Amino acid sequence: MRNRPSKPFLTAEWRHLAMVNFVVEPRVLAPLVPTGTELDQWNGRTFVSLVGFLFLNTRVFGVAIPFHRNFEEVNLRFYVRRRASDGWRRGVAFVREIVPRRAIALTARLLYGERYSALPMRHCLGRCDADGMPDAVTYGWRWHGHEHRIAMRAEGTPCDPAPGSEEEFLVEHYWGYARRRGGRTTEYRVEHPRWRLRSASQVEVDCDSAGLYGSEFAECLSARPASAFLAEGSEVTVFRGRTLRD
Repeated sequence: MRNRPSKPFLTAEWRHLAMVNFVVEPRVLAPLVPTGTELDQWNGRTFVSLVGFLFLNTRVFGVAIPFHRNFEEVNLRFYVRRRASDGWRRGVAFVREIVPRRAIALTARLLYGERYSALPMRHCLGRCDADGMPDAVTYGWRWHGHEHRIAMRAEGTPCDPAPGSEEEFLVEHYWGYARRRGGRTTEYRVEHPRWRLRSASQVEVDCDSAGLYGSEFAECLSARPASAFLAEGSEVTVFRGRTLRD
């Protein structure tokens, strides 16, 4: 692949991804779309996803940073694509990302231009199966003196998303895009194997959507989710970003 970095910037495990997905009007996301990309849709619908997961065994340039290896993240993301010389690159962009460590948030803001915030966080896992996949997860954070959380109970046997399905569209993205000051865009590659999914039988989202993400997101995030599922996750590699020139 052209322009592929020779060395990774970050390696880690992303595990137990609780994904709650909402349909949103494209006009809500239009001001946030990184330059050089366009909104990606599935069957004519535009999505945002509220995602909670665990970062485990994190290394930056191969080095483990003490007290910064294992932590939670909750993000609100949307889906974009960019036509490159090798075809369409389908990726994600973020409205906001929450982690519990200031150093992590600062590094992501400086290197990738991502909208990270550092807040006190916690998580809780339910009973795990033989492969270590839990039947329930909770990701919580504290903001402005109040507790917020995503909670999910999963059911069924973990399986690959069906080809062409909504689940496949929401999970199978391997590029990240961040809008920088001055209007430029950072593009970075993320590599991981396909993830198995379990359907969510119960979902709870308890957060101040307008306060955290802006009043324009309050309506869609208070609506009934279009879908929700738990992804098992895997080891991941994030390559160093580059500034788009086109």
